[in-house]
Amino acid sequence: MKIYVDADACPVKDIIISEARKYEIPVILVTSFSHYSNAEQPAGVETIYVDSGADAADYRIVKLVKKGDIIVTQDYGLASLGLAKGVIVLHHKGFTYSNENIDQLLQTRYLSAMARKSGQRTKGPKPFTAEDREQFRDHFKKVLSSEKSN
Repeated sequence: MKIYVDADACPVKDIIISEARKYEIPVILVTSFSHYSNAEQPAGVETIYVDSGADAADYRIVKLVKKGDIIVTQDYGLASLGLAKGVIVLHHKGFTYSNENIDQLLQTRYLSAMARKSGQRTKGPKPFTAEDREQFRDHFKKVLSSEKSN
């Protein structure tokens, strides 16, 4: 099992790394070259850099991920592709994408895009809070514990 992180805008990378280390699960951060850093990563963490193209990180993750792996992303399209490959897909606000909720999430995204295209203003995502961080941490720990016991 590996954990792949859509890392460009992921606000919980530190949580993912610290919790994954407890279970000795490798973490792969996939990010664009525009976020390049010389910072040394902790043991068990690898960074893969991709072009800055719109979905370059998503395509690399889909190419690398295997059944039984975990993806952390806020991108519904990547989540849908991950589910199709049989992986666990988590959102950084502390929920698991599923075959039951992905269609509704994609439909809502589509309708919002159409509304914006026609000149309407739509609400963006709510700000990420400390409560969201803790909700993610709790959910992530449960998922890791469950997967490691299987």
